[in-house]
Amino acid sequence: RKIQRFLSQPFHVAEVFTGSPGKYVKLEDTIKAFEGIVAGEYDHLPEAAFYMVGGIDEALEKAKKMAAEAA
Repeated sequence: RKIQRFLSQPFHVAEVFTGSPGKYVKLEDTIKAFEGIVAGEYDHLPEAAFYMVGGIDEALEKAKKMAAEAA
């Protein structure tokens, strides 16, 4: 499910529907992050951190923010 959430990246064409600005992510970055998710490198992150983010760096930042809010 993390892969499904990660691949729901915010698209420019969907801005009017989601209210979130679109993000451009290089194909190479998406593939590298996808491989990391499959390899289990990001298993410590909550599933929600992967939803509507651009690259994996944004997922990491979102996870930190979520942890800080929960503490």
